[in-house]
Amino acid sequence: MATTDQTAWNDELLKDPHAVADKRRRVQKMFAAIAPSYDINNRLHSLWMDQAWRRNAVKLAQLKATDRVVDVACGTGDLTLAFTFRLMALNSGYVSAGGWHIAAEKAPPRVIGIDFTYQMLPIAHKKRSIYYERLNGRDDLRNLLSAAEWLNGDAQALPLPDQSADVVSIAFGIRNVQDPSQALREFYRVLRPGGRVIVLEFSLPTNPVLRGLYNFYFRQILPRTATLISGDKTGAYKYLPESVNTFIGREQMMSMMTAAGFKQVEQHAMTFGVCICYRGVKTSS
Repeated sequence: MATTDQTAWNDELLKDPHAVADKRRRVQKMFAAIAPSYDINNRLHSLWMDQAWRRNAVKLAQLKATDRVVDVACGTGDLTLAFTFRLMALNSGYVSAGGWHIAAEKAPPRVIGIDFTYQMLPIAHKKRSIYYERLNGRDDLRNLLSAAEWLNGDAQALPLPDQSADVVSIAFGIRNVQDPSQALREFYRVLRPGGRVIVLEFSLPTNPVLRGLYNFYFRQILPRTATLISGDKTGAYKYLPESVNTFIGREQMMSMMTAAGFKQVEQHAMTFGVCICYRGVKTSS
């Protein structure tokens, strides 16, 4: 009986995963395999900080009630829903149920989550359905929540028209893209003038002692426990620490955003620099 190799990443490839010619295919295979256990591993191995990082990213986006948001590499929908909840809070105080229903019929979805790995999206849909049921009796909020939509698509070629969004975000996904600079140019293309890009990504503490301790956890403990929980055979949790350690630095990321056309580029470190939120603005058409 023939068997298929489930491995996406081995030790040789992990010396520099960003230089692998078919990184795109391997990343997709990896995320398809770990989708069912993705959330529990995120929560457990970030000590539940991943949700706080996403909430901070939403704050930095400085949403307005009428904004349209595109969340790229949305995974199971956590950041997509965080943006949706923020828009719900901004709108629910003064938008009636009937008034919102009419507006929603005439306009495209307010929040779109896009992911290259299709297997992530049913989980995002299910997550939204759970929240939707909890809002029974609040038709205004249920309609706002219904305005979130998920699409299967590539960060390097977004299935969206020019200048169609006010915010484009990507959380823990830019280092997984085959060509991050092309993705940033796509984000710039779909943003309207005044639009904000939000890039949430792992980094390494600048303090040498903290960096050493973190990398011990990141490279020695996390891969073992996360693989045990997920049953993963693709090498996903060996890829994670090496993809962070070999990715471009903070200043390089800011320079790449500037080269894509963004202005007012800034970085915000969280949790001793383990996570960085980058923000930029599209100032012209």
